[in-house]
Amino acid sequence: MDCRTQVYSEEYFDLIVDNANVVLGAENICQQKIGGFYTVYYVDRNSVPPLDIGIYKYSTIPKCYTILDQTALEVSGIIRAQNQRNLELKGQGILIGFVDTGIRYENSAFRTTDGSSRIVSIWDQTIDTQKHPKGFIYGTEFTKEEIDAALNAENPQMLVPVRDENGHGTRMASIAAGSEDVENDFIGAAPYADIAVVKLKPAKESLREFYYIKEGAIAYQENDILTAVEYLRQLAELRGQPLVLCIGLGTNQGDHGGGDRISSFMDSMALLYRHAVCIAVGNEANARHHFYGKVKEETTEKVELNVSADMNGLVMELWGRAPELFAISITSPTGEVLPRVPVWNGQQQRHRFLLENTSVIIDYQLTGIRSRDQLIYIKFEGIVAGLWILEVFPYRVSATGSYNIYLPISAFLEEEVYFLRSSPDSTITVPSSAELPMAVGGYDAVSGAFYIDSGRGYTISDEIKPDYIAPAVSVYAQNQFGQYDYMTGTSAATAVAAGASALLLEWNINYLGNQIVNSIEIKNQLINGAKKQENQLYPNREEGYGRLDVYQSLLNMRNL
Repeated sequence: MDCRTQVYSEEYFDLIVDNANVVLGAENICQQKIGGFYTVYYVDRNSVPPLDIGIYKYSTIPKCYTILDQTALEVSGIIRAQNQRNLELKGQGILIGFVDTGIRYENSAFRTTDGSSRIVSIWDQTIDTQKHPKGFIYGTEFTKEEIDAALNAENPQMLVPVRDENGHGTRMASIAAGSEDVENDFIGAAPYADIAVVKLKPAKESLREFYYIKEGAIAYQENDILTAVEYLRQLAELRGQPLVLCIGLGTNQGDHGGGDRISSFMDSMALLYRHAVCIAVGNEANARHHFYGKVKEETTEKVELNVSADMNGLVMELWGRAPELFAISITSPTGEVLPRVPVWNGQQQRHRFLLENTSVIIDYQLTGIRSRDQLIYIKFEGIVAGLWILEVFPYRVSATGSYNIYLPISAFLEEEVYFLRSSPDSTITVPSSAELPMAVGGYDAVSGAFYIDSGRGYTISDEIKPDYIAPAVSVYAQNQFGQYDYMTGTSAATAVAAGASALLLEWNINYLGNQIVNSIEIKNQLINGAKKQENQLYPNREEGYGRLDVYQSLLNMRNL
């Protein structure tokens, strides 16, 4: 079988299945294993039903993710950690892995003083050759030797044709691990760290259509992100290096409580010795895409959704915490009512609003890795502009009666859509809602103000997130053209945090001899040194436990 073709072809669906599940006839289907956890099957779309939540499990269809777009290093205590005579921490021996839009490997930020590359490996998932990494069935791997050869060639792209058309990945890598450039007053947080990069391949058109992702939006598939993280883990293990994972991707798909597949996978990475995992919380706090509601027995609540213009479609998710259950009805802008849909796990109801010519599909499912939380998956086809009203009914409420509804992440929407009574809380994106990795929010290092778009906690399972915040506004970086500019967003904050985590890993391993340190311990050390603002209670929904200060974390450790 030519599995490479199936991975890239629009004629095949990607389906994610737990390894514990047996798929009939799987021996004749191309597969990609993801560690010991999951398997991706590439299935001929002409031989199976179309993508539909009512046919496939919610967790089987890959979710789609998008990117989350010097003073920063000074206020984070990184410059002092780099320059302190008895420390001089610069990430020596640490591998920082990026899962993103790629990298412009020719940049000075990723080269040593002799001109050779600090990038030890690039897996470009978008280039389809037989030279894929061992254990993976697609993409092309480029080694440090090949990158160095390309840098010495007249046309590097002829030998290593890796690009970063967007620049997001290049900027993040430069912030976290860029080499020092005295002339331009630039240095990354961990300038001696080794760098590994996975350039993600774009989501298939079938998934983009299924989720109504707007044309031109950057979208990546859950399974490709999972394989990217597994690749970086294997690479670090092969090289015998500590690993920092830097993830500047997120989505509003999933339960926002750490119970989804990718969050569980990130938790497993955070448990590994000599690993640290940093994930951006996203920039959705002011998008008005989250509704928090609460109902009691014999009461209902109306949720008003404003659609500003006609759209091809819209998906939204209502999450209730187990064992509570809810039901809904929908009223169109002209007043046509879809009566309360009965609650039954796995049930699907379809309805067409005649005057609007809009179809709605409602699925009730119990899902989640850790608990059987209720998901009400609502999909509008051809939704028209106007005020739509969802009425939420309690079906079985025994505790809080609370629920959360999420619209798609802003980058995916083709028109403005928002809740009239939205909540900025619990707006962190998935997978930053994972329990064990570091969820990083942002603030403005110049003004000291909280970055207003930074996703806010807590998770819907009441875990404290973000864990801390870092500079996120106009962070100095090198772009995909080799020029210096600025990056704003919690991705930038996460890159700063990843570099800081590399310095702490270096300190723990090389100075303390702590070979069993993991992401949980690194997180606790950074929390212990986090700066707190006056007149604020900590932890809180905006800043978690405070503002990143790696130098203070080191001082506190030395005083133990």
